[in-house]
Amino acid sequence: MVLVSLMQEDRSAGKRLNLFERYLTLWVALCMLAGLAVGRWAPGVVDSLRKLEFGKGSQVNVPIAVLIWLMIIPMMMKVDFTSIRNVGRRPRGLLVTLFVNWLVKPFSMALIAWLFFRHVFAWWIAPAEADQYIAGSVILAAAPCTAMVFVWSYLTDGDPAYTLVQVSVNDLIMLFLFAPIVRFLVSGASSLSVPFVVLLYSVTAFIVIPLAVGLILRTWFIRVRGIDWFERILLPKFAPVTILALLATLVLIFGFQADNIAKKFVHVVLIAVPILLQVYLNSSLAYGLMRLFRVEHSVAAPGALIGASNFFELAVATAIALFGPGSGAALATVVGVLVEVPVMLSVCAACNRTRHWFAFQAAG
Repeated sequence: MVLVSLMQEDRSAGKRLNLFERYLTLWVALCMLAGLAVGRWAPGVVDSLRKLEFGKGSQVNVPIAVLIWLMIIPMMMKVDFTSIRNVGRRPRGLLVTLFVNWLVKPFSMALIAWLFFRHVFAWWIAPAEADQYIAGSVILAAAPCTAMVFVWSYLTDGDPAYTLVQVSVNDLIMLFLFAPIVRFLVSGASSLSVPFVVLLYSVTAFIVIPLAVGLILRTWFIRVRGIDWFERILLPKFAPVTILALLATLVLIFGFQADNIAKKFVHVVLIAVPILLQVYLNSSLAYGLMRLFRVEHSVAAPGALIGASNFFELAVATAIALFGPGSGAALATVVGVLVEVPVMLSVCAACNRTRHWFAFQAAG
């Protein structure tokens, strides 16, 4: 119903979604089912793919890494770091986003996960499993969304230039804070130890490399063909590659977790509870602070969405690298993928319905 409502709002506003965006929930659901089917019916194939790593002991899965590069590099090519210099004209929206993303979200997730998995759900979840689920939840929350934010922003009439600034700054901060925050919170909220070198591998493989390649390609193409050709002609051609890589990543992720999901369906439901709680908590906090500080809706809505969603590709890959593809931590991040699309569509719908809350002239 949320998707139907959202589509009706888009039609009334004269907006047009492409086939992928319009039926996003359906494609994601089909890929999840395909992944589960492959994992259950062709375990040998999945096991062979699972064992492909970049270097002995790195635990960085080659197929996952390649698919993430294909998906993220075109998104990184959209990132214009020169736009950051203009943020001083309207700093409040960005400051709220950064506050929620880096000072609230990972820490609140660690607390909520510890509370639910250690206490509320202690009857159904063993302590060792609780540690894994806490770790996966923290990894998920410590990675703010990058790629899909542009879709969510579009659905709420977000300011594309300001959304780009928010994503650019978050990407830069993620380079330096993702690994320390994950290590600190996972070690503090669970009995697990997090090898920093594996975290470093993950940050390098899934943030540094795509960011660097995207920046180099952007700079080179603009220098050779110009910004107009780059944005109007080249970037749209990458869209099918990005979409196919995303769908293939989902198939692979759910293939790796097929046994866990089939055998621990109750755990999947339980894991979803704290994840959903923190999504709505952080999106509401960001949205409320934006209104309090009189930030215009076109900035407030994408800011709330960035605070609510996750860079699930990085989270899943990191959980696999740290604890293995069949681990509880990887399962927790996969549950994050499972709830991402319908939950984010509900947040988009809520932002659209409350647009009148921002019926003021923001100053500056």
